[in-house]
Amino acid sequence: MGAHPRGDALIRDNRIPQKTLGQWIADNPACLGAKVKDAFQGQLPFLFKVLSVNTALSVQAHPNKELAAKLHAQFPEHYPDANHKPEMAIALTPFEGMCGFRPVEEIVSFLQNVPELRALIGEVAAEQLERSGSDDPRGVSAALRVCFTRLMKSEKKFFVDQLNMLVKRISQEAAEGKDTSGSNGDLLLQLHSQYPGDIGCFTIYFLNLVRLEPGEAMFLGANEPHAYLHGDCVEIMACSDNTVRAGLTPKFIDVLTLCEMLNYTPAPSSSKIFPAAQSQLDPHVYLYDPPVPDFTIMRIEIPASIKLYLISAMDSASILLVIQGTAVGTSTAAASEMSLQRGSVLFISANESISLHLSSPGMLLFRACCLL
Repeated sequence: MGAHPRGDALIRDNRIPQKTLGQWIADNPACLGAKVKDAFQGQLPFLFKVLSVNTALSVQAHPNKELAAKLHAQFPEHYPDANHKPEMAIALTPFEGMCGFRPVEEIVSFLQNVPELRALIGEVAAEQLERSGSDDPRGVSAALRVCFTRLMKSEKKFFVDQLNMLVKRISQEAAEGKDTSGSNGDLLLQLHSQYPGDIGCFTIYFLNLVRLEPGEAMFLGANEPHAYLHGDCVEIMACSDNTVRAGLTPKFIDVLTLCEMLNYTPAPSSSKIFPAAQSQLDPHVYLYDPPVPDFTIMRIEIPASIKLYLISAMDSASILLVIQGTAVGTSTAAASEMSLQRGSVLFISANESISLHLSSPGMLLFRACCLL
């Protein structure tokens, strides 16, 4: 849902001559709101998605603006635009993903419990990480970079052999009823069943496992390594399709660029959960406002006691998604009533409001916008 050239949203209303959202915005640029139009050169600055993750999505990171421009100039077939792509996922169901580097003591524990991992990284790099004290963050990051790069660049035949040995060992231990958590056994077997022989299976020893409950969010800034593992979410991001991948994928991978660009600052998994703030203007609105200008997202929970609710006007175009509930929407901008149910998507121009007449008890909506 958005106006990126590789996935320009189709307009369902056949009374409108433009067939895609991008075409409509180009003909009606004032719909973006004055600030957004000026700041983003007449483009809608965000992309809005719903993801249902059944098989893990690739180990990846997104470049900052400077690197995005460079990659796009060098390899336009792999990096289709010059924009950065910070993004946020908000869980609709219990959701699992990997995000950011684990605290060093957790990685060191895996290096000591998983000999196959240690073999890939090599004794020198492993010892360097074990010796790097928490009082020297730069030393820690440097040692972490060496270890992760050694892993990701290891020779295919060697890492496939080590991975097969590891999977065989953990499968036997699990069959004997042993605790395999010291080797992150459950997740390893799950990923290996989806991507046998893939180097990405080893990234579980470096990256935090983050579990989100419905309504909890994860924000991924530039150069943050991540992979979504399982669950349903809404996702919002800057209007870009730039992804640097390095594993758990059949798509183009660019290990060198990924290892160079990553943020090697370890942090606990709890720090990766992004809080929502209840709006002071409307207690039914929860705001996820990340440290980037391109997007903000609102979760709107209308309780069963309310039969008429106003989606208020704001100085930004927005996209409204219905997750649950039914209503009839009316607006001065729309020529006729809009019937809304689960899966309905509306584009709302800046400074327009919509009245919802609820026909079900309660509704859950998400609204993507740009609050400059």
